[in-house]
Amino acid sequence: MALKTTFDTDEILYGILKNDTVLASVITGGVYTTGARPVGSEKEDVVVNTITLTQEYTPQRGVSNVNIHVSDIDVKISGANQKRPDSKRLKALTGYVLDALRSAKVAGLEFVVTNQNTIREAAISQHFVNLRIEWNIH
Repeated sequence: MALKTTFDTDEILYGILKNDTVLASVITGGVYTTGARPVGSEKEDVVVNTITLTQEYTPQRGVSNVNIHVSDIDVKISGANQKRPDSKRLKALTGYVLDALRSAKVAGLEFVVTNQNTIREAAISQHFVNLRIEWNIH
């Protein structure tokens, strides 16, 4: 098997998530690779990117991200309107994404979801769940 590039791992994750019919039926937006998410999107979008992938030897080891974006909700606290993460929606979509990833089988490739974190994007009133993926490519 030829060595993979970050373009390949992004394409693999994108294909798994884009072709998952359950996920497609529950998100309001789409699945994208880095740089392809529509600017200013207020929809629920999933974005994949690979941040590192060894080259020149096997097994290849790498790290990718799957980010699940959800707009914040308006909440009134002590009489003041505030933006807060839509935790209920973030949790639900994370479950669908994890199900799709954990059920995927790709010959010669192993990947594991190793970490999860929720990150605030204050400038656009959104939060996203970041899932860290570790690769072991034979």
